[in-house]
Amino acid sequence: MKEDYQVSGTNPKALFTLTLHRGEGMTLIAMNWKNGKPPINFVGFAIEYKEPKGLQFYALKNRLGFPGSDKSKDPNKMSTLRSPIQKFRWVHFPRNAELEGAFTYRVTPVLMNPQNELSYGEPQTADIVLQRDTYPGKLNVAFTRGFVSSQAFVDRYLPDGSVNTLIAPNAKTGLDFKPTHPDAKVALPWMGFEAYEAIIKVLDDAIADKKAQVRVIAYDFNEPEIVGRLKKLGKRLKVIIDDSKGHGGAGTAETEAEKILVASAGRENVLREHMGNLQHNKTIVVDGPKVKSAICGSTNLSWRGIFIQNNNAVVLTGASAVKIFSDAFDNFWKNKKVAGFGAASSAKWNNLNLQGIDAKVAFSPHIESNAILQSIADDISTKSTSSVLYSLAFLYESPGAVHDAIKKVTNDKNLFVYGISDKEAGGIWLNEPGVSNPAPVFPSVITGKNLPQPFKAEPTGGRGARLHHKFVVIDFDKPTARVYFGSYNFSNPADLKNGENLLLIKDRRIATSYMIEALRIFDHYEFRLMQSKAKTARKSLTLALAPSKSGEKPWWDEDYTNKLKIRDREIFA
Repeated sequence: MKEDYQVSGTNPKALFTLTLHRGEGMTLIAMNWKNGKPPINFVGFAIEYKEPKGLQFYALKNRLGFPGSDKSKDPNKMSTLRSPIQKFRWVHFPRNAELEGAFTYRVTPVLMNPQNELSYGEPQTADIVLQRDTYPGKLNVAFTRGFVSSQAFVDRYLPDGSVNTLIAPNAKTGLDFKPTHPDAKVALPWMGFEAYEAIIKVLDDAIADKKAQVRVIAYDFNEPEIVGRLKKLGKRLKVIIDDSKGHGGAGTAETEAEKILVASAGRENVLREHMGNLQHNKTIVVDGPKVKSAICGSTNLSWRGIFIQNNNAVVLTGASAVKIFSDAFDNFWKNKKVAGFGAASSAKWNNLNLQGIDAKVAFSPHIESNAILQSIADDISTKSTSSVLYSLAFLYESPGAVHDAIKKVTNDKNLFVYGISDKEAGGIWLNEPGVSNPAPVFPSVITGKNLPQPFKAEPTGGRGARLHHKFVVIDFDKPTARVYFGSYNFSNPADLKNGENLLLIKDRRIATSYMIEALRIFDHYEFRLMQSKAKTARKSLTLALAPSKSGEKPWWDEDYTNKLKIRDREIFA
């Protein structure tokens, strides 16, 4: 495939550079001034885009405006043509990102005169293909949306902040819950985003392929649309369901799902187990004459996993990948103890044999002789040359080799490190570049209760993790770019006790997708943290006007004086 996951504007007359990075249903738009600093009256970027075969450009909207802007009286005030983006990068979700062909982005610098009137400089334009599948017919990375980009979602669907008409409020009753929200058929796919669509499509394809055999391993397991589809497979299904604390015993959704699938698939095709601690896999394997697909990643087959948390689900296509995942299922089925599974071939790195993609997978639990946690930590701490970006659930709840490696690279001034981790108690850790100790983001900040207008509170969807990803991206901008991801929590229990999947892929297109996902999550919560601290200084947030007095600094001053922000501006654009 042509390396079009990063494209640049080519207008020599424009005074800034433009780089577009392809994400999964999203685009990272990055800008940088070509020579020196911008003029003092530069007040941001106007961003417009045009769909494939489209006839007109649409301006992106900003939630912030200049002082005195009132979108209730003039909705066009929030167009970035009139309320420009005061950042050097922006993640955009096109409304129809699945369209075939190139999306065109036009970015224009916006200037302001002493009378606060706007004018426009020379634009940069670039085209990028955002096709739905990462590598069609081979591998597709798909993310859930979570509540991270939810201001527009809250405005449209949850004006009262409650999600109880959309999402099962209690995991135990998830299989019986039916949404009563009038827009549920639109809102839920928006929340599940590409991950939910990919999972449902694989299951529907399996149902249609009458000779396909399906193998599933489930941890949290309470989403009725998925369980209902598995029920339709009858005896073509074999399933392993976790029975660790909270999942086993009477009254849990997992036990109820077991009853449903025993009735349809037979007792002999349904197994409950938890390895040495947890059966933490979230895998689906379809092996048929028409369909050969395997799904892995961090997305639990549950209400929370799909519709609330930030997660990834990766679809692998082809006989080689299916065999490796089928063999792993069989080894889990045969071996309920760590020693037995850890000695199996599935616990070692297995090449997925995806043409043109350097990808391999290893399943946990391992035994000491094939444990891999330390090797990952060594890769992070001793082989990173440019950057480390990550979203690691429970990182600070699970001390160990990777935790120590992240601390080490965060203190390395030669590396660009962005990271975020969920706290089990409901908070979040932000690892800001160059800051030794992570910043705790507490629930009141996460939900936005401490934010000034025009921002609104975000629903939490109940207790539990919000950021459930487990991935690390190393050197995304280098030929050595690589990403680790899966259900694996980068902890000692994940390595030596739990049933898990972990992939290592050395590929810039895929690393770029995960890089953008890490950025968009980090930026959201960094903004929440920064603005909650500043709320006492002003009651509302506005864009900065051009300096009008001696000594006033422009909005972009810190981007050219802070070493970390300088690095941020340069590495993406």
